[in-house]
Amino acid sequence: MSQTQIPILRIGQLLLAGLPNELDDLTTAQFGEELAERLVSDGARGVLLDISKLEIMDSYAARMLTEIAATARLLGARVVVAGMQPAVAITLVELGLQLPGVGTAMSTEHALDLLTNDRSTTGGEAGHRVHPG
Repeated sequence: MSQTQIPILRIGQLLLAGLPNELDDLTTAQFGEELAERLVSDGARGVLLDISKLEIMDSYAARMLTEIAATARLLGARVVVAGMQPAVAITLVELGLQLPGVGTAMSTEHALDLLTNDRSTTGGEAGHRVHPG
């Protein structure tokens, strides 16, 4: 398998990746495969996806994100996305799309708090949101 253009960093028991401003189908699929392999090889218990640069999320990207989260849960990890732009959130709502099993946080810092302070490692509340404060 070739590596994606999306770096995956390890921080303790967590994997961190920042998604680019646009996701094409091939990159998204490769990223999902590489992330699953890293979850197993690194023994990670959580995944933080920084989507603050992501300007557009179509139905394919939303479905892939949901599948990535489902795969991570099966491998014993929880996924939290951080930094969702208002336009992305509005688009998801307008398209009737949800991200089941994916936690959300306003910032990377809050996502780290959510992942590191949660003792459960396999999912938790879908759509759990951490507010800055």
